[in-house]
Amino acid sequence: MITPAGFFFDYIWRMVTIVDAVRESIIHFLDITTWLEWCGVITGTLCVWLAAKNNILNWPMAIISVLIYIFIFFESKLYSDMGLQVYFLVTNAYGWYFWSKNRNNPETSRPVSIITNKEMGLSAIAVILLTILPGTLLHYFTKASYPFLDSFCTACSLVAQIFLARKVLQNWLIWIFVDIIYVGVYISKDLYATAIMYALYVYIAWVGYQGWKKTYITENSHD
Repeated sequence: MITPAGFFFDYIWRMVTIVDAVRESIIHFLDITTWLEWCGVITGTLCVWLAAKNNILNWPMAIISVLIYIFIFFESKLYSDMGLQVYFLVTNAYGWYFWSKNRNNPETSRPVSIITNKEMGLSAIAVILLTILPGTLLHYFTKASYPFLDSFCTACSLVAQIFLARKVLQNWLIWIFVDIIYVGVYISKDLYATAIMYALYVYIAWVGYQGWKKTYITENSHD
């Protein structure tokens, strides 16, 4: 029979064991997370938050972030993700230009638009092709991790990024879907800080969708 004192000391021992395990996990997390990854996390989170807030400063911040992650993904052998960052670099420059110009009224920002049936069809075709073709090449000719899953996430991100650059509301729904997948991928590659960042991206994307949806309704309330 366990005495009250025995129960108390057993409880204390279990708590000490749990705290020690948490401490070891935190130390391991900090040890394997490089300063470069932390810089990528901070700039990446800021650029997505600014985009969700419809702030044009998200684009220069995004350019800094993608330059950092080009190096990170190369070291992790996530080649599709590395190539994706190069694409992001180009689309970030385009998005910065597109958001800063309103042909109808240069004094105001670009309005939010919604996806068309044609855009949905073209996007679906693009995702299928950009998953199968690069995934096959990566599978047979490189040591890439998760070649088809990586290519699928890359394809979805390509579509979402161009929609973000052109202020299409549904870009946020695509980001929510693909970021959830990315969380698991980065955990498996021990990129824990990046995984946390992408989990935060899911929340920010949801906030962005809700905010852009309200903006779209307001902008079109006169119709």
